[in-house]
Amino acid sequence: MNAMNVLPLQVMGAATVLAVALSLWAGSGDGARAMVRTAFLRLDRLTTSLAAALASLAMVIAVGAGAWQVVARFATETPSVWSEALVRTALIWMAFIGVAVALRAGALVSIDVAHRLSRGLLRRTLEAVALAAILSTLGVMFWFGWTMAERVQFQEMAGLEVSMAWGYAAIPIGAAFAMVGAIAHFLDRQSSELENAA
Repeated sequence: MNAMNVLPLQVMGAATVLAVALSLWAGSGDGARAMVRTAFLRLDRLTTSLAAALASLAMVIAVGAGAWQVVARFATETPSVWSEALVRTALIWMAFIGVAVALRAGALVSIDVAHRLSRGLLRRTLEAVALAAILSTLGVMFWFGWTMAERVQFQEMAGLEVSMAWGYAAIPIGAAFAMVGAIAHFLDRQSSELENAA
């Protein structure tokens, strides 16, 4: 493994352990723990609403640019050089930002059989392990997405003539939103999907 990547991975591992431990602490009990939990869930409401709005806006932009491409190509017979690149970039942003909303709702793949068959401490342990796996993956996405955006900042997207960093920035920004959503879902499970599954 590249020595340059070892330190960031160690930091992400330590941050994951710390985040899961703090989530377990804030998720159980009252007093200061309840205050921390409530404050984090308020932050989550703000970030998840913002993520949903941004993902929806990205989808509207993708649909609009795609519709323009069809009109330009077939009605005016002068294909647009920018619309395909804009559609691709908008869909990337929609997907990476939308992951935060999906994580908050508990809509991503989960170990539902183990979750349904477990109770008490075992169930909470499974949830903590799942949270650790999610945060570790998102941490890797954040770090390497950030470094990739820095590397390509002087390259331009064909057709749009803007920095490629705007496209790659969706990865770390989406990962940051998703981390908040994952922790909030751990603290306040609102999805009845697992409990209602057959």
